[in-house]
Amino acid sequence: MAEVLNTKILAKAGIACGAAVLYFAAVGAHSAGEVVVQGDDICIVSDGLPDHETGQFPNRGNPNAIRARDYTFCVDATPVKNDQPSTRGTIGISLNGVAIRPGTADWYDASSPRGFSRDNSSGWNLEGIGAAQSLGMDEANAHVGPDGLYHYHAVSNLLMAGMDGTQLGYAADGFEIHYVGAAMTSSWQLKSGTRPTAPGGAYDGTYVQDYQYVEGSGLLDECNGGYLNGDYVYFATDTYPFYPRCLWGDAEPEARPRG
Repeated sequence: MAEVLNTKILAKAGIACGAAVLYFAAVGAHSAGEVVVQGDDICIVSDGLPDHETGQFPNRGNPNAIRARDYTFCVDATPVKNDQPSTRGTIGISLNGVAIRPGTADWYDASSPRGFSRDNSSGWNLEGIGAAQSLGMDEANAHVGPDGLYHYHAVSNLLMAGMDGTQLGYAADGFEIHYVGAAMTSSWQLKSGTRPTAPGGAYDGTYVQDYQYVEGSGLLDECNGGYLNGDYVYFATDTYPFYPRCLWGDAEPEARPRG
């Protein structure tokens, strides 16, 4: 059973049957991830650095320096879709070994010199791309966490330039993540009107709460998922939520950067 399953996994991942590892070419001095099969899991082994150039870190909006971290990120090779979705911080990993963390831990805070902090009492959570300049995002729509981990908040040309096809990674529950441009549209829509509490102002995408899910307004479900060639997958989109913010399957404990 394991041998048959592994052959199927390898073929699906674009790895020639009989090979155990697929290496993604690095650009410049950066390393790339490698995809390996471990039992019934697909694992990406990485040092956390992308196969493309990054912005300068630290920078005015992000005080953290990029730090290489050797880790293995494993997901179920045969994911099952549950009746209800769940949420988590690290939503997945790209094929080049960089973590995907579309959400932020920053909230509007009038008492903070920066205008935001980790205090969530305001109820207004900064959206990574909507507040990209304040959070120091680079051209790859990525920045660095306090732990030194470089991670993506949205898809970019820099990321897709290194991909062979539409698949760019795996979600933590094992379903694939694809990018097909405008061919798949999100069902999350910007609200109209103004925010009822501070910070006030028009809904403009600066905060997660500026958006609402409107079923049927786009082609994708609430987790930015849909069907591709008969298989359920998640999609990265050019509009919010950019990457899935919830998962339909069960994420394994190893489905997070460790090391």
